[in-house]
Amino acid sequence: MTSKRRFRGLIVAGGTLAAAIVLAACGGSGGIENSSSGPANVQTAKYTPPPSGDLTISNWPLYIDKNTVSNFDKATGVNTTYIEDVNDNQEFFAKMQPLLAKGQSGGRSMFVVTDWMAKKMYDFGYLQKIDKAGIPNVTANLRDNLKHPSFDPNRDFSVPWQSGMTGLIVNSKLAPNVHSINDLFDPQYKGKVEMLTELRDTVPLVMKADGIDPNTATQQDWLDTIDKLKQAVASGQIRRFTGNDYTRDMANGDVSAIIGWSGDAVQLQADNPDIQFRMPTQGCILWSDNMVLPVGAPNTTAAEAFMNYVYDPHNQAPIASYNSYVTPVDGVREIFQKTNPDLVNDPLIFPTADYTKNCSTQPNLSGQEEQTVTRAFEGVLNS
Repeated sequence: MTSKRRFRGLIVAGGTLAAAIVLAACGGSGGIENSSSGPANVQTAKYTPPPSGDLTISNWPLYIDKNTVSNFDKATGVNTTYIEDVNDNQEFFAKMQPLLAKGQSGGRSMFVVTDWMAKKMYDFGYLQKIDKAGIPNVTANLRDNLKHPSFDPNRDFSVPWQSGMTGLIVNSKLAPNVHSINDLFDPQYKGKVEMLTELRDTVPLVMKADGIDPNTATQQDWLDTIDKLKQAVASGQIRRFTGNDYTRDMANGDVSAIIGWSGDAVQLQADNPDIQFRMPTQGCILWSDNMVLPVGAPNTTAAEAFMNYVYDPHNQAPIASYNSYVTPVDGVREIFQKTNPDLVNDPLIFPTADYTKNCSTQPNLSGQEEQTVTRAFEGVLNS
């Protein structure tokens, strides 16, 4: 949600967080950084039968280092097919819903979606509960402020893959003065601005820039903000709305500034050091992407074994250092102190309370309000 994912060279076209994150990220004592004070616990799950066979995972593009999947297969004997086909939550839902409604997963044992989408799928009956006996490392090493999110208070059906921030990604040479979301509407950047197709990222950021708290916004606030976006599209100010493939446009120099996901800026810097993530003046949007088990999943034992594997901090560290998103696993910072000391204080991996003090979680929309707002936003996307 690359987009929410690291790339190298060629680019391939990521709900609300727990109330605890609101407190921690927006003024609590520890921020949403890793708060472990010592080595994390590592446990081997007991499976009957042990994990084996084929495992198919759908995730957002380039969200994982190149060795984790093969190392997992070597450690377990599982044969994993890892597919990067989640470009946008709503787009993925539209593709999967006809299958899920029939109790089928399209051969997938696991996929990764954002908080609100995980909740939506669960409410539709499209997700299974997770056998916690198979994921002791998750129980032991999941950061405290992610353990009881409002959308899944007991983590019955979701396990965080990574967390992150939605804000500004800019080419500092082409857009040196872009620091607020409002700056994206400056005529000097006409046709050089892109925004996300993710409703709960783009619209709340524009609202925050106009002084509206997205978590208390009225339906009319949403509709007025969407109308502002519609006018910006009509005038040519916004080049396009994109999903996971916006990084290609930034890398090619087609855009100067975008609403994008924090870790992508680091990935883009690999080819262009002028590209950077900027915390918007009025703050960012916080989110998590989650591993979930769809109905009809053919090998949930192997999927849970994968969850358990990546929650060993020694296995999580390469993922976090690769994609530069907020790691959900305690113990990674202690590993970085020995292996990657330059990342120990990286605000994109371990953001402090001060860094995220003005940030908000993705707003909750439901019922008729969700339908009305979504319909209006889709009208902008299709205009």
